[in-house]
Formats: sequence, structure tokens, C-alpha cells
Amino acid sequence: MNLDSKILICFNEPTRLYSNYLGKDTNDDKENVDLSETDFLNQIENIKKILSKKYISVDTLAVNSDIKALIKKVNHYSPDVILNFVESVEGVSNLESYIAGFFDLLGVPYTGNNPICLGNCLIKSRTKQILNSHGIKTPRHLITKLHRIPSQKELLLRYPMILKLAREDASIGISEFSVVNDYDSLKKRLQYLYSNYNQEVLIEEYIDGRELNVAILGDQLLPISEIRFDGLPEELPKIITYEAKWSPESIYYKHTTPKCPAPLDNKLKSKIEEMALEAYKALECRDYARVDIRLNNKNVPYVIEVNPNPDISPDSGFVRSAAAAGISYEELLYRLTQLALKRIQYDTQAAI
Repeated sequence: MNLDSKILICFNEPTRLYSNYLGKDTNDDKENVDLSETDFLNQIENIKKILSKKYISVDTLAVNSDIKALIKKVNHYSPDVILNFVESVEGVSNLESYIAGFFDLLGVPYTGNNPICLGNCLIKSRTKQILNSHGIKTPRHLITKLHRIPSQKELLLRYPMILKLAREDASIGISEFSVVNDYDSLKKRLQYLYSNYNQEVLIEEYIDGRELNVAILGDQLLPISEIRFDGLPEELPKIITYEAKWSPESIYYKHTTPKCPAPLDNKLKSKIEEMALEAYKALECRDYARVDIRLNNKNVPYVIEVNPNPDISPDSGFVRSAAAAGISYEELLYRLTQLALKRIQYDTQAAI
């Protein structure tokens, strides 16, 4: 059972991020702390307390760009397993995969996905290429070049379209203005994203339909969850904005409510589960991930995103799906650490 193991919980050191993480036009030039980081910070001590009931030693470590200090601290703690919750380093999402690679170089097992998977899921063009190469339906799309506005002829996509940052997660930069219905609105949104985030943009055909989340733990499909938009004003697009995830006082947060298990007939449920598992395997995920799927008006499912490092705070969608499967929060955390510990045992046996 490995209950004598030492666990180190690694997470992002909170940092000041974009001047406008909400993805809205604003005259406020002050930098803001990324709410997705500060929210999870509140859960770290709770996770430590829970795991301390199971394991002989549990410590926490906030990760920043000081690699020498990180090496020193990891060597000092000498963990058997790292519970890896690092999603960025000082606001740079690209470095998420670097930290996992760093743990690999140190030879310390960690929970969650490896660097290649993390990078492929973060960079949306790669995600799309992999999904398409495996015949998995995903909305048609275009990746822009930085600061370039594609012509109408170049788009070759149907309105409405949704614009997302090409290398971000946690819905950073997504707001009610992200869905556009004409070329002028598209140009305006592109200019806004370029000037505020300085990175390429994914333009994809917007699937206006039900939003479903499929959580996967190890090789176990958890009950499908649906995000309902009941009560959201008609003029607002039914999407998961940054506010919907992290801003409790916002109209999006108040009117995006989860339902788990989602009401689906058996045939459609099986089709969605099969697609989610195919996407999980195509991106070479391990331990856990969440596959986001949308249904069009004919109930045809499309994979929107694969999240290889989903939020697992107590009120998160992943935890909700686990609970619907009869898995408590404590059991979920325990299973994650055990998945990594079992990898050590497998690698050791394979080397003999």
C-alpha cells in the first residue's frame, strides 16, 4: 500500500499575470492576480492534511523560476512521489511541461501527465492535429500568426466562430466577446487578444449546443457531467468564460451550473464515452484528464479540448464526477498518488 511513502505537493507560486485576465475591454491598467491560482492555494493545506492521514510524510512546495532552489528543495524533501499541480511558472503556461520534464530528469515519480502530453494539450494546434489524425471529430479551425488578421477568403470557416488563445488554459482570455458573428467583430477580437496577450489565436467554428465534461481517472471513465446555462441572458453566448470558473459574483458564474450525471440516452452516452477515451489515448494521457465535448443541434459530439491537468479542488467538476462514481475526495487524492507509486513498482520490475 506504500503508506510509508513521502509525498511532496508541488503547485504554482501565485504570480501577477496579464493586466486583463478576464478577456474584457478595460481601462484598468493594474495587474491582477490570476484567480485560478489563488483559489487553488486555499486548497493546498487541506490536501496536505488529508494525505497526512495516509502517508508518513507530506510536504508542500510552491514552484517558481528559481531552478537551483527547486533542485535544493526537492533533494531536501527527498520525496517518493510528487503530487504535481503545477500549471504554469510565474504566469507562463508553456513552462508547465518543463516542470514535469524537470521531475523526470531528477528521477522523481510524479502524478499526472508527462511533458509531451502536457505540451500537446496546451498548444491547441497540436491538439487539433492529433485529434484529426486519429479521426476524432473536433471543430474546424485556423491558427493565426501573431498580429496578423486573416482575410475573409483565408478563414474558410462558418460563423459563428469562437476565438481562444492558442497556448493557454483555465479559460484565460475567454469572455462573452469571444464568440463572433461577423468579420468586423472577429477583427476587433483578434486585435484585442494580440494587444493584451501577445500570442497566436485559435479561431474555430462555434458549436452552439450542450457542453459535456468527461473525467477519466486512470483507465476509469467517470460519470459524464453537463454544464447548464439556465437563466443566462439570451444575448450572451453559452460558453465557459474565465468568470464562469473563477469569479463568483459574475453573471456567468451564477448561471453556469453543473449536472452530474448528465441526462443522456444510452446510445449517445456510449458514443461520447468512446470518443472521450479515444481522445485521452490519442493524446497519450495517463493518471487523469478531462475531455470537453460539445454536441451540435443533431447531437453529433465534437471534442473541444483535452485538459491533462484539470482542477481537482473540492468543488471542481472532476471531483463532482468522482463523487457521482462513489469516489470521495480523500479517495481521489489517494488514488492519484497510488497511480504514480505503481508506476515506480512497474518500472522497477521491468528493469529486473
